[in-house]
Amino acid sequence: MSEPSAATQNALQTNARSKAGSWSAPGRVNLLGEHTDYTGGFVLPMAINFATTATITPADDDQYHFDSASFPERRTQSRDDRSPKQGGWADYPTGVLRQMQALGLDIAPFILHIDGNVPLGAGLSSSASIEVATAVALLGFSGHKLPLEEIAVLCRRAENQYVGAPSGIMDQFVSTAAKAGHALLLNTRTLAYEHLPIATGTLATTRVVVTNSMVKHSIASGEYSVRYRQVMDGQQALREQFPEVEDLGGATLEQLAACEDKMSTESYKRCRHIISENGRVREARVAMTAGDAAAFGKLMVSSHASQRDDFECSVAETDFLADTALTLEGCYGARLTGGGFGGCTVSLVEAKNVPAFVTALQAAYRERFGIEAPCYVCEAVDGAVARHPEVVEVAL
Repeated sequence: MSEPSAATQNALQTNARSKAGSWSAPGRVNLLGEHTDYTGGFVLPMAINFATTATITPADDDQYHFDSASFPERRTQSRDDRSPKQGGWADYPTGVLRQMQALGLDIAPFILHIDGNVPLGAGLSSSASIEVATAVALLGFSGHKLPLEEIAVLCRRAENQYVGAPSGIMDQFVSTAAKAGHALLLNTRTLAYEHLPIATGTLATTRVVVTNSMVKHSIASGEYSVRYRQVMDGQQALREQFPEVEDLGGATLEQLAACEDKMSTESYKRCRHIISENGRVREARVAMTAGDAAAFGKLMVSSHASQRDDFECSVAETDFLADTALTLEGCYGARLTGGGFGGCTVSLVEAKNVPAFVTALQAAYRERFGIEAPCYVCEAVDGAVARHPEVVEVAL
């Protein structure tokens, strides 16, 4: 009997190394730092107790198979398939696979099943949790390892280059690198980060409550692109006036004011939001280190006003939720979180007041808009790397 070909032997060895199993990655809520992560700014998210799980097993054929408990679409593709996105949920894990292949990582044929409980379309980063869960699953399955930062960057490239969504790095990074009981302060230009404890001082007796407006306005996708162009135009004007300014993450409000006449009114307002928001994240580090819930809450309120008035990405429903939350006992602060034009608000609330807070906020929203608004009391949980350290390449 003839010996198997080199290609067949390699396939057999690759399949032998493949490891079936389940890997998970959390969603996130952003406490402060909105629309700053694609201009080298600062963000302060935390991973939450809602996650995507990717279960992977070897395939008997020479194909990649994707299916999900949440979507009817199933997708099958060959190992050498390089077709563009098709639309639909499977573009996210497919994009991750393509990025790994671009790195030269050999991934044996598999069946990948996606399940989870991250609310869809709520601005809690269900897409990034799918990407990161897929990435750690493929790494665990194939026996490859990547540095923590590269896992997050790879997932962002999947969303930017394959799916075609102009997201920043925040969602993928926190889903990868978060630590239980902590928020994650990230410099999105350098990817330097630190974990800030949540359970200190008066913060120790608070809870993070996310309220889903159940609204996603039809203008959202187009307006995101408009805002992005306005921000980029303003950032370019700043660079031309101040060559030492690499991006908005390194700019000051004084520098922005000095070149206000070099940009449109819209670009000026968008950039003012981003630069002031970076300042709020820096102040939040001080408030969290001191465990000062009142100071942190004031920053949240200021952030919402900036999103409403300068970035103009809030809408009547999210304004109502944020404003009403502030009238309820035990609430320190509330703001729009996520991309805007609907989605969720996040509130910082005394733990003892949470049940009454949720009941009152839902009742007020129901009376005003006739919409049931789910509320999620969130805990800060570990990211994918802490859950699955076997996928991380650690430099000694």
